[in-house]
Amino acid sequence: MSRYLAYGLCIALALASVALALVWPAWWWSAAAFAALALLGTWDLLQSRSTLRRNYPVLAHFRYGLESVGPEIRQYFIEGDTAEVPFSRQQRSLVYQRAKGVMDVVPFGSQQDVYSVDYEWINHSLAPSSIDSHDFRVVIGANTAHPYSASVFNISAMSFGALSANAVRALNEGARRGGFYHDTGEGSISPYHREKGGDLVWEIGSGYFGCRDGQGRFSEERFVENARSPQVKMIELKLSQGAKPGHGGVLPAAKVSAEISVTRGVPMGYDCVSPARHSAFSTPVELLQFVARLRELSGGKPTGFKLAIGHPWEWFGIAKAMQETGLLPDFIVVDGAEGGTGAAPAEFIDHVGVPMHEALLLIHNTLVGLDLRDRIRIGAAGKIISAFDIARIMAMGADWCNSARGFMFALGCIQSQSCHNDRCPTGVATQDPKRWKHLDVPDKSVRVQQFHDNTLKALRDMLCAAGLEHPQQLGPEHILRRVSPIEVRSLASLYRFVEPGELIDRVPAHAVFRDFWPDARSDCFAAPQRVSALRDTKDR
Repeated sequence: MSRYLAYGLCIALALASVALALVWPAWWWSAAAFAALALLGTWDLLQSRSTLRRNYPVLAHFRYGLESVGPEIRQYFIEGDTAEVPFSRQQRSLVYQRAKGVMDVVPFGSQQDVYSVDYEWINHSLAPSSIDSHDFRVVIGANTAHPYSASVFNISAMSFGALSANAVRALNEGARRGGFYHDTGEGSISPYHREKGGDLVWEIGSGYFGCRDGQGRFSEERFVENARSPQVKMIELKLSQGAKPGHGGVLPAAKVSAEISVTRGVPMGYDCVSPARHSAFSTPVELLQFVARLRELSGGKPTGFKLAIGHPWEWFGIAKAMQETGLLPDFIVVDGAEGGTGAAPAEFIDHVGVPMHEALLLIHNTLVGLDLRDRIRIGAAGKIISAFDIARIMAMGADWCNSARGFMFALGCIQSQSCHNDRCPTGVATQDPKRWKHLDVPDKSVRVQQFHDNTLKALRDMLCAAGLEHPQQLGPEHILRRVSPIEVRSLASLYRFVEPGELIDRVPAHAVFRDFWPDARSDCFAAPQRVSALRDTKDR
């Protein structure tokens, strides 16, 4: 009967308080409180939805209360400074310090275990270099009518709707002040993206938001209206994203406000659906033809696509289509399966898609093997926070990096992981005006700029220490990794790198190329015959 002890005590104390209140009126407050708990316990016993509440009336609610604040207790009192879940306190503190422009130096030695397996570092030189500017840039679309000189560190795709109006304003103003770009996300270009005038990369997803007709199909007329805006510097076609590759999404009708309706070109009162696949193309060749058409319609702006790698034969099919048709994107952005700001089912967050490091290497190797690497720029996104993160990714083959959650931290995000329930405590990822209106745009835009600038200053200092002059000089030989307590290897020796032109004449001695390159097709995304045959064996 101990399960009912709390319930019984509430009843007994309520009765005792009533008796005392008849003599001393101040006890009526106590009587009301215990009576309310007694009624709650009675309701627990009568309801049938929760067995726990029926077995533990009143007491079960204390368990629910402790469970609700469990993440906060772990984050602030239990987790270590270097525990990444998904970002460590040390990582978040680094962003906050750089965003606020306060001292970010660390005393008394590293908190990292430098002898643990997978610890990584960059070697320094006895002949350090001197670099005057930290404004590192890369030209994208050099052969287009409007090539773009991009910073090597930019704001990754986050839509208005996922982010609040003031968050978008602050990000775009920070990008304008710092001279870097702001990716719109697939939710299209909102008035808040336009308001401050910062450089935009317009991301177009399978819902064709901002360039769709009444049936949700791609509209050339609407595309031209947005794409030819001087503020739009590049066009990015999203094939998939790291948080939920191959999934699509739905914005419930209740959340489709008048602003979102106008921005995305969808009607109010209906669910806003982002399909799992595109309707404008269905084969690798058609994809490249669509990219070329977008470039033409935009007036010659750099145009490319973003994807998270899944089935390798599908990417190989796209690569073969490039080789056969000569139709090339100006850039490819690789999104890692580490996920990002987009909410998704747990299985997708944890177990779908190729992590960014391996995905980046596959795309880089393929383009090198086809002798196309010098004609196509590669961007990378996926848990990039520090200058070392940027250096490592560029050493593995990227030309520039994007960060979403890093810039959210710069806005004041505290990693409450409330992005999906409209209760973001800092007004960053919510559409509740009572929350987002408290986000101060002038202050946060300065923090966005300072996070970008101070991170690139740190990158400059790392390059100087390594004896280099530009992050483009970084290669896999510069990054070292401990692979056991007594063995250290460079990324150049850990990974297999394809030789220039190697894919043109032969299949490299590399498992993924050996298994899937010969059978990949440019006319469809279907699995190779051999893979389909393996599937069929289960039906025999």
